[in-house]
Amino acid sequence: MEKIEMQDTYINKIKNIINNQKYGILTMGCQLNENDSERISGILETAGFTKTQNLEEANVIVFNTCCVRENAEDKLFGKLGEVKKYKEQNGCIIAIGGCMMQEKHIVKKLKESYPFVDIIFGPHTLKNFPEDLYNAIIEKKKIEDILDIDGEIIEGIPTVREDKIKASVTIMNGCNNFCTYCIVPYVRGRERSRNPQDIYDEVVSLAKQGYKEVTLLGQNVNSYLVSEKSKGENVDFVVKMQNGEEFKVNSFATLLRLINTVEGLERIRFISPHPKDFTDDVIEAIKDCDKVCKLIHLPLQSGSSEILNSMNRKYSKEQYLTLANKIKEKIPNIEFSTDIIVGFPGESEKDFEDTLDVVSKVKFEQIYMFIYSRRVGTVADKMENQIDEKIKHTRFDKLKKLAEEIIEEKNKEYIGKTEKVLVEGKSKTNSNIYTGRTETNKVVNFEGKEELVGKVIPMQIISEHMWYLKGKYDNI
Repeated sequence: MEKIEMQDTYINKIKNIINNQKYGILTMGCQLNENDSERISGILETAGFTKTQNLEEANVIVFNTCCVRENAEDKLFGKLGEVKKYKEQNGCIIAIGGCMMQEKHIVKKLKESYPFVDIIFGPHTLKNFPEDLYNAIIEKKKIEDILDIDGEIIEGIPTVREDKIKASVTIMNGCNNFCTYCIVPYVRGRERSRNPQDIYDEVVSLAKQGYKEVTLLGQNVNSYLVSEKSKGENVDFVVKMQNGEEFKVNSFATLLRLINTVEGLERIRFISPHPKDFTDDVIEAIKDCDKVCKLIHLPLQSGSSEILNSMNRKYSKEQYLTLANKIKEKIPNIEFSTDIIVGFPGESEKDFEDTLDVVSKVKFEQIYMFIYSRRVGTVADKMENQIDEKIKHTRFDKLKKLAEEIIEEKNKEYIGKTEKVLVEGKSKTNSNIYTGRTETNKVVNFEGKEELVGKVIPMQIISEHMWYLKGKYDNI
């Protein structure tokens, strides 16, 4: 994997020319975007900048963009209109990165309508950001640093994480699935997996720093190393562990088993798997590994086999239900969360009823619901049978009502039980209340003490309130 040493020179050059300067960063999108923003922050803070939440006082403003939904574009252009005056006031550098910069029509609009933007960079050229920033500061250049190819996975980029208890660790980039509604394969490229030794070393480092939970990230985590294997590459990696022993990794299942051995780590989560690739060895690993949370995010997208085929999801309603039932049989205490798109082109009332049927049968712990929005460059954008917006919203409301009924029902099952809760800190709305999460990712609010933060403690659940549970901890 490519390293970032060549950019250290530019980081040091920037450090030598700035004095008490600040940066602000606005992240739009998924946890992969957030993970990239942590690396952008790492670069800037290593170069001597300090972070500010007030963009008006920032010397460098970075937008890290997402292009999954249309409102992300509206949000970006709205914020650019706002920061233009900051540029006029103090000459700050404005940089825009992320997936949206891989879309040619967006870059064209930026050049034509927002010429004050200094740096445009894509997810494949994050490693060049120190050099791009230096040239923008010193030579006053307008930088466009975008690659249309997949790019290499870069190791060694400094990272600054705001959360000190939970961390995300990217295990692979890109996607090979080409769902017809999704722009990701066109902007993130094909699947590329990180070396398991690099992943393991990063998790070990996090555990030594006191992190208790890691989330393994990828567009399709359970195809980890599959693309490399299909190319004939050797994927039988031998990882040197903390205790000096060796561990063989050649799949996502074996990676889970490896990370489960990390001392000090309490919890492992992962997103997102793909139902079509959810193999038996992964199910067995989840069952066997005590640190792997027994909440699986299993994206459904639609309960209609016809719509799933139109989405190019490569599984049917029946196959999805069979998989969910198989996992429940193997792991009796398992829970599921999911993603659902409402109003995909061609979705009939019967198709939508199939979605409601799956939701009723699986009884998801959490549902992330989205109204379909057209994305330029995708197959679905060109489909003629687009759904009326009013129908989309009516169906969305119906799904939301069903989901909330199920959540309320499932929340009541927690009352009287003792759950292991990872304490995250004080509530944002009440400084007298602490908050944490169960293994199934339920928020629990309770009366506690500062010394509990970062610990996994037994908590009796005494009541439920739709979006959170109320707990009672006796040892305070």
